[in-house]
Amino acid sequence: MAQLPSTVPQLLQTLRTLNPTAPRLTWYGPDSERVELSGRVLDNWVAKTANFLVDELDAAPGTVVAVDVPVHWRSLVWLLATWAVGGTALAGDRAAAAAFAAPDGETGTPASAMGADDAGGARFGCGRADIVATTEPAAAAAGLAAARTAGAGRNPFLVAVALPALAMRWMGELPNGAVDYSGEVRAHADVFFADDAPAGDATAWETPAGQVTFAQLLASPAASPGSSGAALPEDQATSGGVAPEKQTSAGAGPGRVLLQARDGWNGVVREALHIWAGGGSVVLLDSSVTATDHLRGTENITRG
Repeated sequence: MAQLPSTVPQLLQTLRTLNPTAPRLTWYGPDSERVELSGRVLDNWVAKTANFLVDELDAAPGTVVAVDVPVHWRSLVWLLATWAVGGTALAGDRAAAAAFAAPDGETGTPASAMGADDAGGARFGCGRADIVATTEPAAAAAGLAAARTAGAGRNPFLVAVALPALAMRWMGELPNGAVDYSGEVRAHADVFFADDAPAGDATAWETPAGQVTFAQLLASPAASPGSSGAALPEDQATSGGVAPEKQTSAGAGPGRVLLQARDGWNGVVREALHIWAGGGSVVLLDSSVTATDHLRGTENITRG
């Protein structure tokens, strides 16, 4: 029986080598948008984004990337690229993102206890982030500037992320110094080679609910991260990110699984990682899209 990938580089290798032309991520968005990425194309997007992070933004293991992007196929690409580089992703439901505001690893102030400007800066990880990727660059620039004025913020790279699949550049005005992701990413290499692998106990992902290390991202129940004392997102704490009955060999993947953005970052990301690791395919719906029987039938959904 083939071993499941246990690291992000192994997962990406699975995407580009295990039936690489088969759909691995299908997105249903607003206005009838449908985007289908094969394993090879998904890996290509991740590689280009990782190279963009390194070449344009000086990313390296330990770089902190605030992903202020809704649950979307592009946000999944950003997470995978951040982890491929060895960075820490600050990502979670937007309403709770104030947990990321404190500098030097201190506990952040809840958004409910902050003024509007402070909460805006907190949302964009201003106290800790080296890079801020956002779909709202003007708001991000204002929040970061307010935080710096208050003496609480850093000066991270600001990246504008356009969500439409066919967007070749950011449509609209960009704040001074902001980088246009769509306008730059396609020029980068299709293959990414990391110089150094992150330590297994380094933090890969932080949400307001807790932290996940690189060793825990694709951990099996037998190596439950709960035993390490780390504070995991609550829906990961008991199973290492996937229920035992959902574990499968790489050659017998879990089929086509329907995930919905309304379930939030924790649910979508943990499921997607393990579906891909098992050779399966993710069909992800925007919160505005209804999971109809017709859609399930058209996409040959086997679970969800």
